[in-house]
Amino acid sequence: MSLSQLPVLGTPLSPSAIRVMLLGSGELGKEVAIALQRLGVEVVAVDRYPDAPGHQVAHRAHVIDMTDGEALRELIAREKPDLVVPEIEAIATPALVEMEKEGAARVIPTARAAWLTMNREGIRRLAAETLGLPTSPYRFAGSLAEMRAAIDGEDGQPGIGYPCFVKPVMSSSGKGQSKVDRPEDVEAAWDYAARGSRVDAGRVIVEGMIDFDYEITLLTVRARDVSGAIVTHFCDPIGHVQVAGDYVESWQPQPMSDTALARAREIAKQVTDDLGGAGVFGVELFVKGDQVWFSEVSPRPHDTGLVTMASQHQSEFELHARAILGLPVDVSLRTPGASAVIYGGVEGKGLVFEGTAEALAVPGTDLRLFGKPESFLKRRMGVVVARASDVNTARANAKLAASKVKPRLA
Repeated sequence: MSLSQLPVLGTPLSPSAIRVMLLGSGELGKEVAIALQRLGVEVVAVDRYPDAPGHQVAHRAHVIDMTDGEALRELIAREKPDLVVPEIEAIATPALVEMEKEGAARVIPTARAAWLTMNREGIRRLAAETLGLPTSPYRFAGSLAEMRAAIDGEDGQPGIGYPCFVKPVMSSSGKGQSKVDRPEDVEAAWDYAARGSRVDAGRVIVEGMIDFDYEITLLTVRARDVSGAIVTHFCDPIGHVQVAGDYVESWQPQPMSDTALARAREIAKQVTDDLGGAGVFGVELFVKGDQVWFSEVSPRPHDTGLVTMASQHQSEFELHARAILGLPVDVSLRTPGASAVIYGGVEGKGLVFEGTAEALAVPGTDLRLFGKPESFLKRRMGVVVARASDVNTARANAKLAASKVKPRLA
């Protein structure tokens, strides 16, 4: 590809438009939509409920059950997008695989990547069994009895043991995940996983505990250079804190040894090279000293990467938009930064947020309220991002500002 063959951007709502369909329109999809629109892209936002955050900024919005393959196929045929961009896991990915084979859809990064990563079984088997990457010990189970056997062992074979973690093979934002410390906790963990699963309520992964120092998200970007070749770029590592499997704060950069960082990049490249395509991948890794273990990968922007709206010259959303359009990217760090989540804290619709002025008076902070139409106690309704001369100051300011925002029912 020569310079004269580089991508040509069009005009929305005209015959020259590049049309992108987002499957899932939450807070991450909303930011991707905004980044695409800044480049003159026509955005079609799809979600399972009306007035989702991405719906509010898109050119057109649709509400469908995205796990219904026929409904998904019909909508794609009607809208005829140039690119189909999954933003969540709960999608009928076999339909996307079929449509990509037929030439009826171009899926980002690929339909295979969306299919493999939609559940923990596909991606864990790829990483551990195909690529031979280090991971935590694991077993899959399709019933309560199988889960007990996976933990306790059977037929003279050892099990994962206690403590361990139980997660649905398909869920998001930590839903359905629990730590199991003793046999008495097993049945409750199975029931919780079933309730938290988005699609398959009858299958879980049981993971052994790893003694790690910290966990990171390594945003890995596959993007074309001006010659047309795919090049892999790495953002600075993002450290984060999770509670019950759900991210509550993140910061960038996370200090690492040179050896650990090199190993993390090596693992991330192996996984993303295999998945292929272009765009941002959120690769999650455990680190202890110079040792690194693969955990999970999302073939899209990652929730912990919200920090990049403060810390990088191009946020993960801008990087994703550029990469999927075939444009060059810049992953450089602008300043140390941090993010802190704002939970709804109440159940109901049409929240109001008090304390926003006090929050934004904290130095170096910015606020993103997602616009979700309904609040739950532990639903992310917003985030504070902060920049500072060092990570510790950024973290303290982000948490302070977030604590000042008080959601309540109108």
